[in-house]
Amino acid sequence: MQAHVGGPLALVENGDIISVDIPNRRLNLEVSDEELLRRRNAWTAPEAKYERGYGWMFLKHIEQADKGCDFDFLKTEFGKPVPEPDIF
Repeated sequence: MQAHVGGPLALVENGDIISVDIPNRRLNLEVSDEELLRRRNAWTAPEAKYERGYGWMFLKHIEQADKGCDFDFLKTEFGKPVPEPDIF
């Protein structure tokens, strides 16, 4: 998703070094600010591939990497708990 919205992953090129900081949940693109600015200025958003179905749902609701790449509607911080279904 990051790449699709123009985040740093959209600016990665072959040969770039990416460092991973697992405890701090960070991916770092080891490229100078000047080079990132050049790449960002040259970047264009990709055309939307999906207008419905799973692809559309993924593009609209997937969270960024630092939040676990999960669907935003699966969060448990809102709404009351759903009880177990009645089984007869």
